[in-house]
Amino acid sequence: MTELFSRDNLLFLLAGLRLTLVISLVSILLSLLFGTVLAVLKNYRVPVLGRISAVYIDIFRNTPLLLWILAIRFLVPIPALASGILSMTLFTTAMMAEIVRGGLNSVDPGTVEAAQSQGFTAFQTLIYIVLPQTFRNIVPALLSQVITLIKDSSFLWAVAIEEFSGKAFILMGKYTTPVQIFSLFGLVALTYFVIDFVISLFVRKRENKRPA
Repeated sequence: MTELFSRDNLLFLLAGLRLTLVISLVSILLSLLFGTVLAVLKNYRVPVLGRISAVYIDIFRNTPLLLWILAIRFLVPIPALASGILSMTLFTTAMMAEIVRGGLNSVDPGTVEAAQSQGFTAFQTLIYIVLPQTFRNIVPALLSQVITLIKDSSFLWAVAIEEFSGKAFILMGKYTTPVQIFSLFGLVALTYFVIDFVISLFVRKRENKRPA
């Protein structure tokens, strides 16, 4: 057991955890950006683009993430890490678009009318009035999606991206006793739990602060 949790092995796992967090952070930021664009196009029924956005969202929301991870890794000629980030971003963008769309619909129409009465253009109203309120309203749902994305990043091991779970599977090839394997699985599960539980506590705190 001492050998299993040696300094070298823990540093090996830590490198994988770092990669998991980097992939998750980059993917969530990109998907929030692209998801916001899709949500606006779909919600305000922009001609042609709004329909394309709706089709994109439906396709990715109704197909498995692992399918896209495999397809992009083997069909798109880019490095493994880039393919992992791209697949996670494309998939999460569809989820994020629906979250943002819900936030857009939660904005009081009265604030929009007030902005327009003050001479704001539709674009200015969106940027300065609607989106700031939208992002405040979707923080709990956004953080819940972050939790899901961190867990789902473990699928990237299927295409040999050595994120946290991938590093753990590599170590499992060296340690074969049931106790060692159970201990390693336990450490991986506990690490995911701690990260996601901390985020979920923040979500609950935000929910409790919201007015009824």
